[in-house]
Amino acid sequence: MKHPALPYVLPFAVFMAFVALGDVFGLGEWEFPFRVFVLSVVLWVFSRHAIDVRPAWWIGSVLVGIAVFFLWIAPDALIPGYRTHWLFQNSITGKVTSSIPEGFHLSTMVLLFRTIRAVIIVPLVEELFWRGWLMRWLINPDFKSVPMGAYKPAAFWITALLFASEHGPYWEVGLLAGIVYNAWIVKTKRLADCIVAHAVTNALLCVYVIGWGKWEYWL
Repeated sequence: MKHPALPYVLPFAVFMAFVALGDVFGLGEWEFPFRVFVLSVVLWVFSRHAIDVRPAWWIGSVLVGIAVFFLWIAPDALIPGYRTHWLFQNSITGKVTSSIPEGFHLSTMVLLFRTIRAVIIVPLVEELFWRGWLMRWLINPDFKSVPMGAYKPAAFWITALLFASEHGPYWEVGLLAGIVYNAWIVKTKRLADCIVAHAVTNALLCVYVIGWGKWEYWL
């Protein structure tokens, strides 16, 4: 019998393994569809029954996603050189380095699959882990007994802080995003609404990255 946390944790573990390994497979452009394929299989095989596809607050979720997008880009857009400060780029948070190699910026396949990963795969993987599992597990290790969107201050803030840490040199906007997404699941009690909000944020970021050449946002 599989562990109840597996559908929530395994996709995130595979996702982070890919991030940690980098381009070690030597697949070049094919690295991007390969990762999408592997993560899609993991989500389908292990997590499809845990994924909530019934958002109850469509308009609100879209608006939350838009708000987080503007929170994410505002500091760098408004303050020249903001991201170069040692608070954001240092030995702990790392450097702002795009995951898209220089020669791949004009590759339709790379941009397509990097966008699919950002808009579809990442919201599913991260929302399952952070707000579907961790936020509940911190309240009670028997997380299945904890209703989705249950609020306890420690669980709320630890999840937001760890979500921030995942985003390296963008940790402060990651923290704001984590707080907003956490608050949204507390409000809606639906994982699907957080998935929609997260997907909208990432979709707008993809448009911004590709349309304005802001490759640094694709870590």
